[in-house]
Amino acid sequence: MIRLRLFGRCRIYHDPVSPVLKAPAQIGWSAFYRSIDLKTPRNLKGPELLRRTKGWWTVDPAEIEPVVRAHGRLTVGEQGELLVELSGEQAAADLSAALQGSFGEQVFLAP
Repeated sequence: MIRLRLFGRCRIYHDPVSPVLKAPAQIGWSAFYRSIDLKTPRNLKGPELLRRTKGWWTVDPAEIEPVVRAHGRLTVGEQGELLVELSGEQAAADLSAALQGSFGEQVFLAP
């Protein structure tokens, strides 16, 4: 199993950036007749974290996800980083080629 980070070009500065989940998302509740002070922390999954790059990367994440899914699995690492899990070196090479063919230098993998 190989885990590589997924990077995209920043829409503004054009340098490689990758999302990192710094803290779990907090879901709160609002009731019509009462106040609820409950907050539920929830970690995002890989595809959800990728979708959060919309507007930040030069490529729409909805176009990236099917390409990645054909070769590996999106996941979130222990430090909150967006990762792609791949079965081996050949799968990593195939995904890199597919990303290059679809998006040029706008989306790529790195250790």
